[in-house]
Amino acid sequence: MALFDLAWARKTGGAFVLRIEDTDQNRLVEGSEQQIYDSLQWLGLNPDEGPHVGGPYAPYRQSERLDTYRPYVDQLIADGHAYHCWCSSERLAGLRKEQEAAKQSVTGYDRLCLGKTREERAALPGFSETPVVRMLIPDDAPLEFDDIIRGTVKAPRPDDQVILKADGFPTYHLAVVVDDHLMGINTVVRGEEWISSTPKHVLLYDWLGWERPAFAHMPLLRNTDKSKISKRKNPAARLMWFKEQGYLPEAVRNFLQLLGYAGDEDAEVKSFDEFVADFSWDKVNTVGPIFDLKKLDWLNGHYIRALSAGDLADRILEFEQERWAPTAEQAELLRRAVPIIQERLVLLKDALPQLDYLFVDDAALTVEEEAVAALPDSAGAVLDAAVAVAESVPFDAASIQAALKERIVEGMGIKAKFAFAPIRVAVSGRRVSPPLFESMELLGRDATLARLRSLRASL
Repeated sequence: MALFDLAWARKTGGAFVLRIEDTDQNRLVEGSEQQIYDSLQWLGLNPDEGPHVGGPYAPYRQSERLDTYRPYVDQLIADGHAYHCWCSSERLAGLRKEQEAAKQSVTGYDRLCLGKTREERAALPGFSETPVVRMLIPDDAPLEFDDIIRGTVKAPRPDDQVILKADGFPTYHLAVVVDDHLMGINTVVRGEEWISSTPKHVLLYDWLGWERPAFAHMPLLRNTDKSKISKRKNPAARLMWFKEQGYLPEAVRNFLQLLGYAGDEDAEVKSFDEFVADFSWDKVNTVGPIFDLKKLDWLNGHYIRALSAGDLADRILEFEQERWAPTAEQAELLRRAVPIIQERLVLLKDALPQLDYLFVDDAALTVEEEAVAALPDSAGAVLDAAVAVAESVPFDAASIQAALKERIVEGMGIKAKFAFAPIRVAVSGRRVSPPLFESMELLGRDATLARLRSLRASL
C-alpha cells in the first residue's frame, strides 16, 4: 500500500501521509509502530507527513485525536444517523449464535436499543452500563461505488456498525473518514478486504456533508498455494524479514511493483522513478498475485551484480555489523574479496559463509573430512608441486594460475579438475569455493604455504 501511495503522490505532486490508526487498544503490539517506521525507511518509502516527521495536520496518531471525533458522533446522533446501544458483549455473542443456528441469510445487530432511552433499555436483559454508538444503516444504503482500479463495485449491505466504543475510542470506520476529510486525503488506497466496509464510509461522508475521496482497493498477495499471506504461514509477511535475510531494499521495491502492477512485461527491472513515471491505476492487477520468492531472489541477484564492488562491500559490512566486528585488516580483506563472489551472490547473508576461510587463522581452518576423502591418489604430489610454485612465483592470481598449470597440468599430465582439487581443499577447507587463484592471492604467500603444508602433512 505504501509503495503505491507514494508512487501516486509523486506522480500527482501530492503528499504521502502516514497515520497510525491505533483505536483498537486491545490489539496494540509493543514495538509495531516503530517497525512501521523502520520498514518504510529501509525501503526508501519515506512519508511526507506522519507522527515521526510532523506535518500541518498533526497529531497523526489516532489515539491522540479522540477529542476530534466526539463532535461528529454527536452530530450523527442528533441528525438521526446514529444511536446509543447498551447491549452487553454476552448478549451480542448469544445473538450471533442464534442467527448462525437459524442459518439466517441476514445477520447482524437486531436494533434492540434503537429508539429506547437508557432507562427503557436497562429494564431489559443483557444491559451494559456504558453504551456504544452505532450507525443507523438505511434500507436504501448505497451499495455501489466507483473504484479507480476495479470500476463500479457492489458491496453487501452492512449492519449497524459501531462507530464509538464503550472506552471512548472511535472504531476504524469513523476515525478514518473523519481524519481523511480533515487531512485533505483525496485518494484512499487499501486492500480488497475493505471493499465490504466502503458503503459505511460512503454513508458517513454523505451524512457529514463531505466530498467522497477516490477509492482504490488493491488485490491481496497470496502464497504459492493461493492462500492469503499471513505471518503465521509465511515469515515474509513481515517486511523486516527481508532485511534480515539480506535482500536489498531496491530489489524488494522492484518485486512489489511487479506483484501489484502489470506495467511493461519486457522491463521487469525498473527503478522507483521509472515506476512513478509510468504509473497508472488501470494497470494494477486485480487478481491476487502469487508471492514467489524465487523471482525476488533473481531480482536481488541482479541488483547485487549491478552494485560497485565498494558499495557491495559496504552493504555486507552493514548487514553483518551486529554479528561480526572485523578488524581494519579484515574489513579491507573483505573489500578486496568481494569481486570474486559478487557474481555468485543472491543474498547479503551468503557473503561471509562463502568467504569465511579468509578470516580464520591458518591453524584454525576447518577442513571438511569428505573433501579430503575425495582427493585423488595424486594429491600428495600435487601439494608438493603447489608448495614449490607458491614459494617461487610472483604472488598474484594470474602468475599463480599460469605456474600451477605449467607445473601440474602440463608437467605432471593431470587434468585440471583433479590437479587443483587438493590445492582448493588446502586453501579453503572445502571442495567448492570461490575462485582458487584469487583466493590464494587474497590470503598471501605465507598463509597459502602454511595451509598447503598443513594438508600435505595430514595425508
